[in-house]
Amino acid sequence: MLALIEGAPDATAHRGALADIAIELMKSGFDGYFLAPLKKAKAGFLIEQSANVGLMGAQQVIGSVTRNIIGRMDAPQLLSVCGSIRAFMV
Repeated sequence: MLALIEGAPDATAHRGALADIAIELMKSGFDGYFLAPLKKAKAGFLIEQSANVGLMGAQQVIGSVTRNIIGRMDAPQLLSVCGSIRAFMV
């Protein structure tokens, strides 16, 4: 998808797809760097559920903000975001 955005004549046509990628990365980060270690630490059912519910709320807010921000970006800004995402892939 990044290659499609980077090669598109009008990168702004793919704002929604880029927002989806950013949100998926955020969710994966929360799961991998917070929830999984919490489960591995055997913090307990109640703590794990509280963390899960709290993160779901945070993800909804951050996701909405992310969509609004990316939805207002111009092509050079979108390409910069693509570059930042690519840097995570190295």
